[in-house]
Amino acid sequence: MVKSVHDAFEYVMGHYYPFGLEDNVEKRDTYAVISIQDSHLGGFGIEFKENQFCTGVLTLEFDDIERPVKGAILFTQADARQIIEFIKNNRKADTLLVHDYAAQSRSLAVGAFAFAMLGGNNAKFFRRGSPNMWVYDTLMSVYDEM
Repeated sequence: MVKSVHDAFEYVMGHYYPFGLEDNVEKRDTYAVISIQDSHLGGFGIEFKENQFCTGVLTLEFDDIERPVKGAILFTQADARQIIEFIKNNRKADTLLVHDYAAQSRSLAVGAFAFAMLGGNNAKFFRRGSPNMWVYDTLMSVYDEM
């Protein structure tokens, strides 16, 4: 599931309930979050945490670029390895939630990769928007080497 930061927050809040009101929770599925943050903002002000519904959180900071840009952080092979291991370690979660700021480029690339890695047809991700091809190609290359 690929979401913007706002939609990811809304999804996660569907799992929230006030103390003592567990029966009122809207969603009961488990999920794992790959949170892609912008470096120039120092994050989005939302930090996801593991809990009874959230099985894991991977927070990475890299920018929506496809080549080195002064002052920006380019997605790396080390980032790709972390994502691949995170997906492997969280296969039992009902939902893999991937978000960045707008759900248009970086998160689409990670979502497309994750879908393919798990055996699905990822064509819908490429029809939906413009995945960051540097991120996608780096993930595919590292995965092929593993």
